[in-house]
Amino acid sequence: MRRVHLAVLLGFAAFAEALSSPSTAHNNHRSAKDAKVLILGGGVAGVIAARTLHRKGIDDFLIVEARNELGGRMQDYTIGVPGKQYTIELGPNWIQGTQTGNGTANPILMLARKHHVKNQYNNLDGSVTTYDYNGFKDYLNLLDTSVDQFTQVGAVAGGRVETQQVDLSLQSAYGIIGATPKNMYEAACQYYQVDWVREYAQAPDQNSWIASAWNNNFTFDVDMGGFSDNNNLCIDQRGFKTIIQAEAADFLQPEQVSLNSVVRTIAYSGDGVTVTLKNGTALTADYVLCTFSVGVLQYGDIAFEPALPSWKIEAIQSMVMATYTKIFLQFNEKFWFDTEMAIYADKERGRYPIWQSLDHVKFFPGSGLVFVTVTGDYSLRIEGMQDSDVQEEVMEVLRAMYPNITVPDPVAFHFKRWNADPLFRGSYSNWPPSFLPGHSENLRATVDKSLWFAGEATTLKYYGFLHGAYFEGLNAGEEIAKCVEGPACTGREHLNSVVDASPYPFVSITP
Repeated sequence: MRRVHLAVLLGFAAFAEALSSPSTAHNNHRSAKDAKVLILGGGVAGVIAARTLHRKGIDDFLIVEARNELGGRMQDYTIGVPGKQYTIELGPNWIQGTQTGNGTANPILMLARKHHVKNQYNNLDGSVTTYDYNGFKDYLNLLDTSVDQFTQVGAVAGGRVETQQVDLSLQSAYGIIGATPKNMYEAACQYYQVDWVREYAQAPDQNSWIASAWNNNFTFDVDMGGFSDNNNLCIDQRGFKTIIQAEAADFLQPEQVSLNSVVRTIAYSGDGVTVTLKNGTALTADYVLCTFSVGVLQYGDIAFEPALPSWKIEAIQSMVMATYTKIFLQFNEKFWFDTEMAIYADKERGRYPIWQSLDHVKFFPGSGLVFVTVTGDYSLRIEGMQDSDVQEEVMEVLRAMYPNITVPDPVAFHFKRWNADPLFRGSYSNWPPSFLPGHSENLRATVDKSLWFAGEATTLKYYGFLHGAYFEGLNAGEEIAKCVEGPACTGREHLNSVVDASPYPFVSITP
């Protein structure tokens, strides 16, 4: 097990002196075990859970992180030719839902303000150019219509909640309101709204109608308690991860973090937990908080002893881990659209459809950077290809968008394979039509009071969002603190079975 001084871990030399001072913990003597609480994963949920424990006077915890730094899926990459290099975000890139006036601010925005992480408003609806495989094609009127259709779909979903009607897919919803796309331009605009702007990263037939409505409204609709309908793009050259690394540096001591520590087995009981790492090290604690992605839990990369109960397994396997892939290109000179965004309509839905210029006055002017996003099944497709083959396809589309100029090859090209990464197995969770609120309750429920779960996937309202991970880390820290402090440890309840609201029409369907 390797524990690293946080000044090295976080890259903030100013914290070195603070970290040499003794801990200010006042809750109790350190336990006979390695820690009272093991926090598995150093992303947003894990760090905020640790901060919550610290603020309650509980410092007998250890963050166990598989990578060489904190931040989880907040990962960046330095792209570009010498003398023209930039930090780009491979994972989360936006503060989604910021603040309206003096109203409630998104906690991710508050962290960005606190740590002076530079971010810029991204005009996703009002700064768009549209194309097809013959070049420029103006169908912005269809984009406006698609915005209205998504709003209508959400409003009808609200009515179904009030009358307790069953959930359906978003594809069914569009059909019910008479808005099924009739051509590739309408399909591209629907993709822009559903798969991309709302970041479900999956096609309408793979999305819950009702959950997608509340997921959107609770973040972007102020009347529903949301923050705002704005999205801010992080352009800080220290990386978006700075918000969580700098926050961690405010309270973490060197002995409270173990980096490069990959978890292989979690043995749990009512008496505590033992976590075994890839290198054979065993860590013991009274409680363990798992902040792994739902994709990692689904894939079986972590062995639980005993096996998780059936209600927990069903909840894990009923959620979906979506994949969202940004493909970055750098050219010597800019030749593309002057708007912030562009949409490419193709006969094949999802074929390199969403483009964003970083060589823009608001972002990185003069950078020669542009990126295209693919999601869902198309992301999985390109993960199985060679980089050179992906680049060839991307350039085919870009040259189709600009048939009257000679489009050069890029001087730099990069994308991350999120689904293939064994530490994540995708980008973030998404709620399918078959996933029910009872499954969500069971996904975040504790097992034997010692085994806890938190992350963006475990939040009912904010699944898929960074602020969802923040709120879940906050709540988990508060609940675990109750267990550490005394007898008021109830854990999170679960349902033994998630059942249909109405009985099936058959008593039996098997011999």
